[in-house]
This record gives sequence, C-alpha cells and structure tokens, in this order.
Amino acid sequence: MRLYNTATRSVEELVVRDNTVSMYVCGVTPYDTTHTGHAFTYVTFDTLARYLAHQGYEVRYVQNVTDIDDDILRRAAKVGIPWDVLGREQTDRYLRDMAALNVNTPELYVRATGEIPEMIAMIEALLERGYAYERNGSVYFRVSSDTEFGHVLTTMDYDAMLATANERGNYPDDPNKIDPLDFVLWQAAKPGEPSWESPWGPGRPGWHIECSAMSLKYLGQQIDIHGGGSDLIFPHHSCEIVQSEHYTGIKPFVRFWVHTGMVHQDSEKMSKSLGNMTFVRDVLNEVHPDALRLYLLDHHYRSVWEYRREGPAERAALAAQLRAAVTAECHGGQVLDVTPQRIRFFNSMDDDLWTPGAIAACREVANAIYATCHTGGSISDAQATLREMASILGLWLDMAPPLPSQ
Repeated sequence: MRLYNTATRSVEELVVRDNTVSMYVCGVTPYDTTHTGHAFTYVTFDTLARYLAHQGYEVRYVQNVTDIDDDILRRAAKVGIPWDVLGREQTDRYLRDMAALNVNTPELYVRATGEIPEMIAMIEALLERGYAYERNGSVYFRVSSDTEFGHVLTTMDYDAMLATANERGNYPDDPNKIDPLDFVLWQAAKPGEPSWESPWGPGRPGWHIECSAMSLKYLGQQIDIHGGGSDLIFPHHSCEIVQSEHYTGIKPFVRFWVHTGMVHQDSEKMSKSLGNMTFVRDVLNEVHPDALRLYLLDHHYRSVWEYRREGPAERAALAAQLRAAVTAECHGGQVLDVTPQRIRFFNSMDDDLWTPGAIAACREVANAIYATCHTGGSISDAQATLREMASILGLWLDMAPPLPSQ
C-alpha cells in the first residue's frame, strides 16, 4: 500500500515491520460534537484500519480525547454545567455518532485526564535535559533547542508559525515565555479552574504533551502512522515531534504522518468557532448511515472540499442499490465473475486510499449483479465479493445500524 507522508511530501510505500501497524489518531475535544468534518477524519482512519486489517496486518489503533481544555471550560461556563459533565456527555455523543456510522472503536480510546502522571514524568525529563524551563508554576518547551522546530511538516517561516500558534491558543504574549513560540507543557492553575498537583504546583497539562505521552505509553517510542486533520500539522503535530524525539532520543517519532483535508461549509472551514457546522445526528435523522459514509468517502481523504447539505441524500440511492444487490435472489446459469472489479477496488485502496475509486468498483459489482439476475445467472460469489468490499468501506448494507445520538 502507498500513502502520502506529510513529512516527506510524497506518496511512499507503507513498509510494515513484524506484521503490526501502530496508528495514533488525534481525537475530539468534546464540547460540541459531532459535526461532519469530524466524521470525515474518523471515517477515513476507520477505513484505513479496516483495510490494513483485511490485508492481514495487526492494527494497534489508539485515539485520544482531550477532555480538559480551554474550550471545554469556556463552554461549560457558558451553558452552566460542570466541565467534566460536559466532557462526558459530549464524548458519549461522539461515540454514539461514530457507532451509527459503523466506525469501529479503536483498540484504546484514552482520556487525557487519566494520563496526567505520564505527562508529568515526560515534562520532568525534558526539564532535566534542558529542553524546557519553568516560570511561575508553568513549564514551557524551549523551541530554540531544536533547529528543525516546525519545519518537519511545514515550510512556514518564524512569523507564519507565530501567527498560527496564536490562532491555536498558544498565547505568544505570555510574559513567562522566553520566546513567543515556546509552547506550554504545564500551565499553572487559574482561580476557579480544575487543577492537578505537580512538582511545579497545581495546574493542568498543555494540549500538545498529552498526545506524546499517550502514544509513547501505548504504542512505543516510534509510531507507524500518526493521523489527524490537516489543521493539526502546526502547531500540534510539530510540537509533538520535538518534545517526543528529545524525550526518547529516537528519530523519527512517526514514520508516516497522514492528514485529512479540511471540510468547508458556506465557503469556510467547518469549525465550532465559526458555527458553520452540520451535525452527524441531524444528517442521520434524514438518511441511512451508509449514505453519509458513502458521501464522505467519495472525497479523497487529502482533498479540501465543500460539504453540500444535499450530498448525503444524493448517495442514498447508491446505498439502497448496494443493499438490494447483496440480498437479491437469482440462481442457475452462468456464474458472474467480478474479479476485474475486485482488482480495481484493491488497486484503488492501495493507491493512497483512493476511496472514490473503491466506491466506483462497488457500484460496478452491484450493476453486474442486477444485469446477471435479469438473464438468470448465478450471483452468490459476486454478492460475497460485494460484502467483502463494502465491509472494508464500513458500510452496514442490510445490517441494522444503531440509532444516532439525540
């Protein structure tokens, strides 16, 4: 299989060691889930995991949930409920939405608040080795200690990185910082906010350190695939690289960086801050989950595309066609051979997860089944192939999906 590696900006062969693929994907910050932009990312990586497993690899898939964050605290204060209650409610909603879309739960689904001792240990090591410093109860990574900071995944210069860091809550004007780009590993407690004890006083972890600590704990010092939305390339994933590699002494931290493109709506990136979101639960009140999943996968995972509200409904006919094809009954006559379509399906999946081509192959098999039934041929082998291909794409077909969240 060939995948695009953000670090090398090229499509490369995925070479797997010991028949095991370790994959870490950055999960949601649960304060307003689940919009279809989220769904695009997690359906993509679910499909990748399904395909690798089908090819005989053991997939060790870890996903986190950032259940303590500035956004959660602000939303909790706005709606008048405790921050941890909001996080649990929104996480449960996300998981129900994913279940309705037939997204398999990763092997490990890890909450940040349950991993704070590991984060503290990592921060202590970075301090001891001179890669971090403490000021007034907060700890920062010293970006000047790594000349490659920000350049492994991006080509941005200092000013561009600074502007992006500001957009992502890095607070360049923090007076405790030596360099405005230095990023927080541990932030001192503020009045009224939740906090945990640490060697530097009460506080809570920074955003970037959680993913490094979790991936190192559960997947080891080097990951095969690290995924997420392309909006995480900088600063989040760039910060993960430097803190992880200086903690372990091993490069590269990640062998393949895989990023999904941004989903736009109303000509702007779909996001909570802009409020231009379509929620999965609302879509699934109108169409079968397979229709939404087909709509999402009919866009290549690296593409930047515009979500159209009528898009899922337009895939409803194809979803119904595939369901009808696997349940059709006709016997006798010539056996339908769909080997060419199956080859096209797997070639598409091997070609940087080209799911639009894989969907087209499924459509061809369904059409062939209908044509063969009309002439009285045998279709059972073709139906088995269609089920195989649809299962890799995560379609329910004739199985009953669970209800979406309300």
